Amino acid sequence: MTSRRKLLERISVDPDVCFGKACIRGTRIWVSIIVDNLAAGVSEDELLTAYPGLVREDIRAALTYAAELTRERHVVLKRRKATG
Repeated sequence: MTSRRKLLERISVDPDVCFGKACIRGTRIWVSIIVDNLAAGVSEDELLTAYPGLVREDIRAALTYAAELTRERHVVLKRRKATG
């Protein structure tokens, strides 16, 4: 099992690359692209085919990075009206 710290080392944030968005190190593949695709139901295998530069650890790193962000901040969601 790869440690959380090792996974996060696979992520880079560089203001001169991809507008400073978090990317998989050594690529221009945004972490958000990976997470968005997984949330939309795209499988890991489909992602690996679509982005040949990725490996499974990169996908795990993207999810680890996203999980870290949720610990640090939250997104305000619109409240649903109660029905009934």
